[in-house]
Amino acid sequence: MKHQNYYLRPVALAVLAALGSQAALADSTQLETVTITGAGDKLGVGMLQQQEGVRARSDVSKAALEKQSPTSNIYQGINMLPGVNASSQDASGLFGGALTIRGFNSDQLGITINGVPVNDSGSYAVYPQEFIDNENLCQAFVTQGSSDTDSPHIGASGGNLGFVTCDPEKTRRFRISQTMGGNHLHRTYLRGDTGLFDDDKARAFISYSHTESDKWKGAGEVKRDHIDTGFRYDFNSGSYINASILYNRQVANAIYSPTLAELQKNGYNYDYSSRFTPGHLPPKYGTAQIETGPSPAYYQLAMSPFQNVIAKVDAVLKLGPDTRVKIEPYYWYGYGTGGSQQQLQSESGFLNRATHSDTAAKDLNGDGDTLDKILIASSSVTRTRRPGVTVTMEQSLGNHLLQAGLWYERAEHVQTSPGVPVNNDGTSSSVWLNSNYITRPDGSLYQYRDWDTISTATQLFAMGTFNFLDDKLGITAGVRTPSIKRDFTNHANEGCGATANCPAAYDYNISRTYHETLPSIGARYYLTPKQQVFVNVTKNYRAPPNYVYSSTNGNVQVVNGQVQLVSDIVPETAINTDLGYRLQSDYVTLSGSLFNVDYSNRQANTYDPVTLKSVNANAGSVHTWGAELELGTVPVKGWSAYASFTTNHSEMKNNINWQKDSVLATQGKDFPMTPQWMAALSLQYSPGAWYVRSDVKHTGKQYATLVNDEAVPEYTLVDLDAGYRFGNTSIFKNPTLKLNVGNIFNTSYRIPAGMKANSTDGGGVRYYLGAPRSVAISLSVDL
Repeated sequence: MKHQNYYLRPVALAVLAALGSQAALADSTQLETVTITGAGDKLGVGMLQQQEGVRARSDVSKAALEKQSPTSNIYQGINMLPGVNASSQDASGLFGGALTIRGFNSDQLGITINGVPVNDSGSYAVYPQEFIDNENLCQAFVTQGSSDTDSPHIGASGGNLGFVTCDPEKTRRFRISQTMGGNHLHRTYLRGDTGLFDDDKARAFISYSHTESDKWKGAGEVKRDHIDTGFRYDFNSGSYINASILYNRQVANAIYSPTLAELQKNGYNYDYSSRFTPGHLPPKYGTAQIETGPSPAYYQLAMSPFQNVIAKVDAVLKLGPDTRVKIEPYYWYGYGTGGSQQQLQSESGFLNRATHSDTAAKDLNGDGDTLDKILIASSSVTRTRRPGVTVTMEQSLGNHLLQAGLWYERAEHVQTSPGVPVNNDGTSSSVWLNSNYITRPDGSLYQYRDWDTISTATQLFAMGTFNFLDDKLGITAGVRTPSIKRDFTNHANEGCGATANCPAAYDYNISRTYHETLPSIGARYYLTPKQQVFVNVTKNYRAPPNYVYSSTNGNVQVVNGQVQLVSDIVPETAINTDLGYRLQSDYVTLSGSLFNVDYSNRQANTYDPVTLKSVNANAGSVHTWGAELELGTVPVKGWSAYASFTTNHSEMKNNINWQKDSVLATQGKDFPMTPQWMAALSLQYSPGAWYVRSDVKHTGKQYATLVNDEAVPEYTLVDLDAGYRFGNTSIFKNPTLKLNVGNIFNTSYRIPAGMKANSTDGGGVRYYLGAPRSVAISLSVDL
């Protein structure tokens, strides 16, 4: 492990400067004792909000989120909630992470940022480090198991998550924050708020952050630039417009995900190679040269550069005292690549369109022959352009509410895998793989993958919320009709390698439309003013991902010279039932539920984070059941607590036909990546101007393979957060010092990066390894 370098001296000097300013102004300015327990901390340290809906739902407030490290990603903010199993590849959250809820993987959960769906439009994958600066995040919520009726998703069979950025401040403000910590972490955050203007109707903000950090193991780093903006205009009629643009650009060296065998052989810090050896060979005419790169790949050829933009406008128009319409257009853009770029390309292995084989030849190293195999840089490149809009009409009828609307989205998802030369020092000649391309003998671009998917999604939805018996009884019923047309085009490419009669070498198009009607009904009843019970039944749905039409799954084959879909993929459906109880007393709030999920045609998606390859199979019927509980207290003499508990069982009901001719003995086995139980405890003491909070999370045993021949041991993590807010002066407002310590006891643990069929499938399950102890210190001040 690297030596921890905390850069404490600049932070200490900044603190002393702030204190010195206060001392100099002490004669004219009364120093304040400020309580930094936010409003959300009044219950359950901000990780439990009182609910009265018909579904299981958990919320995290801004007061809890702002106590985390400023570099945290969206998964880290919800990890203590019941049913949630979140992890990150490093303590900072900058390198991504994994998530399951009730055993549903992140690609089965609908995730929105400000109402914009951010799951990958093709595979439904989510990259949690891309979206928001933590200081600008005001709310995070999870609906475990049940997707909301108006949610804009066609791949959410396991519920949905939402993250909402803060509105612009009503008072003019400029905030500066500096964070430093281990692994050369340093981050600068700046935010300016205009305050109210234009007759106090308008307000806006813009923020910028720059973050850099080394990897916790091996060579490499991450650099991230992020901009968030927001604008709100309130009309006199009660209507308003709220707009936001979120931009992220990041370049990172990937952290290697070893198999269990590699971990046992090479140790916990095993990572991508730090030297490019043997590397390129001196070109030699007439000799069949085979270049050899390091294994694992050279770290400068394991890059994950990406950039994305999320733009959203909420126009809420009040048409009458009880009627309003919401118009919410959005645009999502993303471009990037990832995984190992170190590839070996045969000079005689280029696409020959006439024979549909990789037999065309081209000299790559300039030695005058085409006998060699040369190291190049190539990996998956994805570009997404994704406009959409949701329109909702709301009508209040006394204490009842009717809602109806439409969601539309058209996502163009271009997935390629071009090649570029590798320099003699082992670096790619184009880190973004967007220039200096390698071409085929006919002048066209070399592509190891070349797909273009147009996914057109539509959804009608309607919901009614009805209250009876003086609001003791609430009934919510809804229906939505998601539909998606997948128009998948494969442009002939080199993806077959030496495989004969492979579909990837052909131009072909497959178009399929999937649609479903998804009802939901639930009720909530107040037993007493402080006690309620609720029940909910929701049908959820997940259309097949786009890669099922590629040559990697065995679903398409060449028959008599034509590519045909020989095994269609059936959408996944799940019926989720919750039966729950809530207690909302003066001192304690408790929420618990029993849940049951019956899957049909559950999609088993295996994934390799090194090759970025996914395989999809129909796992048939799966039965999941369990219980969730969360409890939070109000502060008592500065003390408050939050606790959650989850028990989860997931059983496969049949054997799985795996790819072409293999049958997996999965009947009666546990579905992978479903911890059998989890428990979390957050304890906070905040007597006034300072606070200290400790989070403890235990994650039980889970399996990593469909046949349950490789298990992940249970583990416990302990984190510590602390902070102190100094008094205001005439110059500085809200100067706050924060300390974040992750994994206090240096626990080693592993999380599956994706399930596999068995322990030998594709070389074995790959794991994200838990980062060792980390420390970060932040100082922020308003001007």
